[in-house]
Amino acid sequence: MPRRVLPPPPPPVDIRCWPDRETLLADRRRAMDELFRMSVDPKRLVLLWLVVAGFAVGWVIFGAALQAFEEGPDLFSHFFGAVLGFIGLGCMIPTGLVIGFGIAHEAELRGRLRQWSALAHDPAGDARYGAPAQSLFWFLPSFLLCAYGLWLSFTTPAGARPGDTLAGVVLLMGLGLILWLTGLLGITKAVSHYRWALRLVSPPALPFAVRGGAHR
Repeated sequence: MPRRVLPPPPPPVDIRCWPDRETLLADRRRAMDELFRMSVDPKRLVLLWLVVAGFAVGWVIFGAALQAFEEGPDLFSHFFGAVLGFIGLGCMIPTGLVIGFGIAHEAELRGRLRQWSALAHDPAGDARYGAPAQSLFWFLPSFLLCAYGLWLSFTTPAGARPGDTLAGVVLLMGLGLILWLTGLLGITKAVSHYRWALRLVSPPALPFAVRGGAHR
């Protein structure tokens, strides 16, 4: 999830100087087009999955280290487990930081997109931001990934047998949690985009006093 430079936010209210509505809409459209492309680009989902795959590989290696400590009482097994543990943490820590920074960047992007969209109401021009195909691209695989992660997290401890090791059960449950959280990120992205696009093309709500006065 590369961190790209975002378009600047709208200027403060006290220094806004658009000469007319058409100029405001033109600046709003340019900023929203760029933010929209950065937000729902399918490549962002692929990059997210690649980074999460790196984190999952680190977790698998770390789980192998736990198994080495659990199954091998000798000194060599402990040494081998410690080496695997350091390698696993070496994969998980940087990829976890990338995911965390990506989530923060995504929140900033969405906030800036809402700031620009709040400047004016233009349902006809904003209809193109619905992007149902891109929303489905985010939602469907993320839903399947989330469902599989939940299934793995719950069935692993329920189906554990007396011969299974605790480290093996924890490893599979951790993988399920990783998949579930990754799918949840994609689902949240698709749903929040759909709700935002729906508000863009909806008529603005009138104040209560105006609505009440219309019946008098």
